[in-house]
Amino acid sequence: MGTMNISLPDPMKSWVEQQAKAGRYANSSDYVRDLIRRDRARSEAIEEIQAAVDIGLASGPATPLDRSTFKSRMRALHAEK
Repeated sequence: MGTMNISLPDPMKSWVEQQAKAGRYANSSDYVRDLIRRDRARSEAIEEIQAAVDIGLASGPATPLDRSTFKSRMRALHAEK
C-alpha cells in the first residue's frame, strides 16, 4: 500500500479526526479511503447516466407515447420473466 501525505486546513483536519474518534472508522486513513471509494462510485454512476443520456440523444427525435402499445410491451416483458 502506498503512502500519501496531504495538507488540510485545521478545521478539516479536526473533522477527519472526529470522524475516526466517533468509532465508525479505525483511523483517519480509513475515513479518507471511504471518501475516495464513495467519490469513485459516484463518478462511475454519473458516467453510466451520461452514457444513457448520450444513447437517448443519439436515438433520434422522440415519438409520442402510445399508452396501449406501452402496456402491451410491459405485459409481454413481465410474462417472459
